[in-house]
Amino acid sequence: MELTITTKHTSEMIDLTEKVHEAVIKKGIKSGLVTVFVPHTTASIVLFENIDPQLRRDFLEALGRIAPASQPYHHQGENAAAHIKSALCGARVVVPMENAKLQLGKWQGIFLCEFDGPRERTVIVQVVHG
Repeated sequence: MELTITTKHTSEMIDLTEKVHEAVIKKGIKSGLVTVFVPHTTASIVLFENIDPQLRRDFLEALGRIAPASQPYHHQGENAAAHIKSALCGARVVVPMENAKLQLGKWQGIFLCEFDGPRERTVIVQVVHG
């Protein structure tokens, strides 16, 4: 199943936890492994703390220090930093689901990280029944 997410900023984190959970439940799946994957090279899917939005800002700022957009890169485009951030963060997470509940930690959420927005992003959610 696919989710379409429209991002609004150049760099942002969007909590997808409820959307993923709803998509899986609508399919009638109660147990298994849920894979959330983004087929883009300037966006990522991560597990991250879901309570304090300021921590998301800290995370994006830290990635900006690791791969600053102002740095000269060999890449022909203007978005080399976005590609680097995406490669560092990864394109997917896998979360167990049991009794129709994602088995996330108390403060964990599933986030789409946008590094080259705003854009429309596709997020693929797939479940292996367990």
